[in-house]
Amino acid sequence: MVLDPKQVKRKAFSGVGILMIRNLLMQPISFLGFLFLSVYLETWELGVFWAVSEVVGFLGYFSDVGLAAAVIQKKTKPKINELRATFTAQQVLVVCSVLIAFLLTPVLEKKFDFENGHFLYWMLLFGFFTSSLKTIPSVLLERKLLFGKIAIVDLVEQTIFSGLAVFLAWKGFSVNSWAWAIFFRSIVGVILIYIFCPWKIGINFHFKDIKNLFNFGVPFQVNSLLAMLKDRLMNLFLWGILGSQGVGILGWAQRWAQMPLRFLMDQVIRVTFPAYSKLQDQKEHLKRALERSVFLICLLIFPVLAGMGFLMPKVVAVFPKYSKWTVALIPFWLYLGSFFWGVVTTPLVNAFNSVGKVKITLKLMVLWTGLTWGLTPFLAKLIGVNGAALGLFLVSSTSFIAWIMAKKEFGISFKKILLVPVMATLIMMTVLFVADLALAASVLEIIGLAAVGGLSYSAVVYMFAREDVDWFFKELLVWKRSIRK
Repeated sequence: MVLDPKQVKRKAFSGVGILMIRNLLMQPISFLGFLFLSVYLETWELGVFWAVSEVVGFLGYFSDVGLAAAVIQKKTKPKINELRATFTAQQVLVVCSVLIAFLLTPVLEKKFDFENGHFLYWMLLFGFFTSSLKTIPSVLLERKLLFGKIAIVDLVEQTIFSGLAVFLAWKGFSVNSWAWAIFFRSIVGVILIYIFCPWKIGINFHFKDIKNLFNFGVPFQVNSLLAMLKDRLMNLFLWGILGSQGVGILGWAQRWAQMPLRFLMDQVIRVTFPAYSKLQDQKEHLKRALERSVFLICLLIFPVLAGMGFLMPKVVAVFPKYSKWTVALIPFWLYLGSFFWGVVTTPLVNAFNSVGKVKITLKLMVLWTGLTWGLTPFLAKLIGVNGAALGLFLVSSTSFIAWIMAKKEFGISFKKILLVPVMATLIMMTVLFVADLALAASVLEIIGLAAVGGLSYSAVVYMFAREDVDWFFKELLVWKRSIRK
């Protein structure tokens, strides 16, 4: 059945809108939570959480061999026996992974700078297991582009996690603040998702029922495996080189630099993956959808990344208890530079996957993984924390290769995508440098500079991309009317 592109566009836009509203509620919670935790906890404590999370995240890439993404990407409605076989295969992998990881606890304590993180490690394993139980309900909701219920679950989980973690850190629970927060978040999340999307859970060991899913899922998961080798396993390797203190500095820098991407990028990727999949046989509609979505992402994220790079030194200087993070500013700037590339590259890789071109992303991931392991450990040993961040920045600068492939595959125009966001960001930065000369260092200066930067950027964007801005607000009004109905 050929779907109406307008219907897909409306549902996709609605999905992004719902998830952005969710993030408008979640981000202040996440922001304040991380802010207070980085005040109450020491750099090594943040490093233990960051590194132990990477150990458990390592397991996630083996949890379903890409079957969840394959179910979303599947053109026809999945049958109950396919869902049960997918669920069974995932649970076998997850349970085996959790048992092996639990038995490796003594090895990890001897090998790494664990700093009494074993309880946190076990709670993260528990959270990993409960997260796997949510996969099928989440997939069913995503296939229907029904992101409102997913947003509620995410919002409740984030509120419980951040609130409890900050309270316990304030009470002196150290790294175990995260452990108990993860436990309660996991329990509530599973209960909620099954209330919103119940399905007839069952066991099906006839994996021939999902043979076709493996054709997409295995190459897709190989890409994820390479991403894991490039990112999570590298972070563990850096833990061995730099210790908890160094990983804590990198974790702080990466968390702050990633914040704009987590606010918008993840939501767009989550929505556009099933949306692009539904348009994969309609090339012209897919091209326009891809151009417009990447353009809007750049338009919204570029100025935030640049503004954060300009203002963060002032934030660290103005608040005395935050001065301990001065050592993280150079890695922070390097991460920002890496994510400028990622703002464009991530949606393109997502588009390749959504239309079944996983072999293209496989080639890219092989390249980036090889470069990461060739550069980052060498620079980390040579320069330290700054060297590790520099290695990641240099690798990200090769993203133009993915851009060339995307232009060839989809026929998109990067001039349409990048011209206005880049120009407006450069003008905004010029305005900020001039305004900074007239203002004294204070909290009011930070607020004033943020306001001046935002206003100058908005004015330039509206001057040169008025049609796109008007289109966005028109779609927003249509979406609001549909919600009211």
